[in-house]
Amino acid sequence: TTGSSSSIKSERRARVNLANRISVFRLLLAPAVVASLLYYHPERDWLRFVALGLFVVGIASDALDGFLARSQHQETELGTLLDPIADKALILSALISCSVIQGLPTWMRIPAWLNLLVISRDILLITGSVVLFAIQGRWNVRPSRLGKWATFAQMLVIPCVLLHLSLLKDPLIVIAAILTTLSAVSYVRMGIRVLS
Repeated sequence: TTGSSSSIKSERRARVNLANRISVFRLLLAPAVVASLLYYHPERDWLRFVALGLFVVGIASDALDGFLARSQHQETELGTLLDPIADKALILSALISCSVIQGLPTWMRIPAWLNLLVISRDILLITGSVVLFAIQGRWNVRPSRLGKWATFAQMLVIPCVLLHLSLLKDPLIVIAAILTTLSAVSYVRMGIRVLS
């Protein structure tokens, strides 16, 4: 009995390892980014730098937990679910905030169609993953290279907007939109291939 209880404890520890804790931390950064943008006002211009700092910390933590999971052999099924959820929460919270918060200046605005495109792709991805789980009985959430590039482009849009880099903003939004669309098509093809 002692041996089985210790193995259960070690299994629980493996599930909530350092890499997974960093993913949870990144998840908690999302509402902090939203709050910084929600209370933004030109007289409180420092708040956009707070939002930027939190977002950059989130991106850095994404790279860190990926490195830890691989180097420390801490890759778990929980981690493969937590990591993309934390990424999406952080990116979407910033993108949607810069689209719907009325108090933000025009130059901080992100077009609603980009959010619709990103959300549609993510819904497609989640639906596909659930269908594959129902058929195969296991999660197989592995982002494609194109999907990673799309996520990276979406990430770049946020600092570009918050730093008021107007010349880069529109081209980056277009690149993010194209990569997001292409990655959605690629995931659909991948899903069809797995199902057939």
